[in-house]
Amino acid sequence: MRNIIITVDGTAASGKEKISKFISRKWKLKHLDSGLLYRRLAYILLENDVNFNDTSAMKKKLREISSFSYRKSKNIRTQQIGKIASKIAVYNFIRIFINKLQYDFVNKNKNKRGFVIDGRDIGSKVFKNANLKLYIEVNPEIRAKRRYKQLIDSGEKSIYPKILKEIKLRDQKDKFRSNSPLVIPKDAHIINNSGSFKKTIEQINKALSKF
Repeated sequence: MRNIIITVDGTAASGKEKISKFISRKWKLKHLDSGLLYRRLAYILLENDVNFNDTSAMKKKLREISSFSYRKSKNIRTQQIGKIASKIAVYNFIRIFINKLQYDFVNKNKNKRGFVIDGRDIGSKVFKNANLKLYIEVNPEIRAKRRYKQLIDSGEKSIYPKILKEIKLRDQKDKFRSNSPLVIPKDAHIINNSGSFKKTIEQINKALSKF
């Protein structure tokens, strides 16, 4: 089977990217991190001094973008870029722009075996007819500890209580925003990623075996 689509949704810092990479390697699927697209766009807007509260200015900049990189880079992994990405993600026109990038990515790579795409509204909104949907669950405290370690390991200064507060706030924003709120997609397999990754893999393999 070619052009299969597996979606991986979940809260911030729940391990979506790590899980998606595992599935990508196991099934030889093309991986797309939708969060990276929001971060890349946030970086572009920041570099061009666009006011994030000025929707007209942001729309104008979107029309000027002729190419978009899907590749990762260290400069979009900072806390500052993450906060900007979270802020602009509430705008419907931003989500429409990012969704189009995801559709384009899939259409341009249709000769591939398939795709695993992670985000917060992938299975519920962007690819509703995906072949397999996963939803990742992890409590906020564990996610905050993992994010704290990630930032420290990358050389950034960070404070655990502050990260925990930001993660809880991000959860509220994601779950209660008017445009594409974070929900458990219909027919999704719920994966608990609070323990060891070995246990997570067991749950993933069980879900994949039913596919």
